[in-house]
Amino acid sequence: MSQAQQTLLKARWIVSMAPGSEVLNEHALVMEGERIAALLPWAEAETRYPDAAKVELGSHVLIPGLINGHTHSAMSLLRGVADDVPLMDWLNNHIWPLEKKWVSEDWTYQGSLLSAAESLRGGVTYLNDMYFFPTAMARAAVDSGLRAGVSINVIDFPTGYASGPDDYIAKGLAAYQQFKGEKLLDWTSAPHAPYTVSDETFIKLRQLAEQHGMQMHCHIHETQDEVDGSLKQYGMRPLERLNKLGLLNEKMMAVHMVHLNEDEIAMLARQKVHLVHNPNSNMKLASGVCPVTALEAAGVNTILGTDGAASNNRQDMFGEIRAAALLAKGSTQNPTTVSARSALEMATIRAAKAMGRGDDLGSLEVGKLADVVAVSLDALECRPVYNPEAQLVYVAGREHVSDVWVGGRQVLKGRELTTVDQGALLDRIEGIVARMKTER
Repeated sequence: MSQAQQTLLKARWIVSMAPGSEVLNEHALVMEGERIAALLPWAEAETRYPDAAKVELGSHVLIPGLINGHTHSAMSLLRGVADDVPLMDWLNNHIWPLEKKWVSEDWTYQGSLLSAAESLRGGVTYLNDMYFFPTAMARAAVDSGLRAGVSINVIDFPTGYASGPDDYIAKGLAAYQQFKGEKLLDWTSAPHAPYTVSDETFIKLRQLAEQHGMQMHCHIHETQDEVDGSLKQYGMRPLERLNKLGLLNEKMMAVHMVHLNEDEIAMLARQKVHLVHNPNSNMKLASGVCPVTALEAAGVNTILGTDGAASNNRQDMFGEIRAAALLAKGSTQNPTTVSARSALEMATIRAAKAMGRGDDLGSLEVGKLADVVAVSLDALECRPVYNPEAQLVYVAGREHVSDVWVGGRQVLKGRELTTVDQGALLDRIEGIVARMKTER
């Protein structure tokens, strides 16, 4: 590979998130093509790679690209449309009626591109999405240079996208085949939730995941009403039902998981289910508090997601990392639970494992894909710096992200997107929202 494809990032600190690693001081990260070639002290890096393009990053910390374990990207177009209402009221009386009227391929693409742009500006290089019109999410990811887990999303009732479960699956598989081999994309088999998906459909989606080697992605145990409804309809809690259907294993990413008992936590650990914690969305919708401390103690791989901008209302993983640490401490009255390091792991190395991408993503290690984020700690709000890891969790925010690379390609430079025309995108978004407001 030619020297022209080598880039040397010189930063004050590197938090690699490799297992057992410590903060690297005055080190450089060398990218060669789409992968990481070296992590070396400044002087050694410049000696070994004299012809590499150099990026001087001053008082920055380099971290792996953050992974958003659960979102509904297109719903950024519904940001703020229905706040301060309970989940089922929010869904039945606000979100689902609006989606039925407005959701289309272009609507989904524009909303997904808005979320991709917001995410990249916040240091997120991977979105695990769940929504309709998967071709739109796939195009938005590719056009923006973002990685995405694109869903074959299924719900048992008809929408403006599909007429029923078999139609959702057929359209999702067609999208998967269309984009198969695109290196920025992974695909998930994504039943919406136990209260919207039948046993028959769950089994079909489990078989789909097995056939194509996909992870599964599902809302589970989000509210107490969901659990109570399952007991009434099926005579068992949702997790017991899904276990009987053969869905609870290392392929399952179970989202929310707020209402859990001790036996369920032990089962999740035993069967290696990945849990996606959405602290801010759960707080905003008053769904409850996920028992992260108990899950951590049991050894459940717990990661973080934002949920969609219609319920959060931010696609802000720095906010989720901080909230996860603080909420766990406050709810257990234990200041040692969910350390800064653990909170960062939930958005990086653990999240990559949940997506089935642990060999390539989630940490800055030689040979892994060069998904790299530079966070500036120059600002007075970020000084002094005693512990860069803690600073990232308790002090810095997404506004301090200066530069982002995905697979060695710079997609954010000095806070400016290199892949998306921000002004043109905002003009299109304003046009869509103006029509929605006029015709509501």
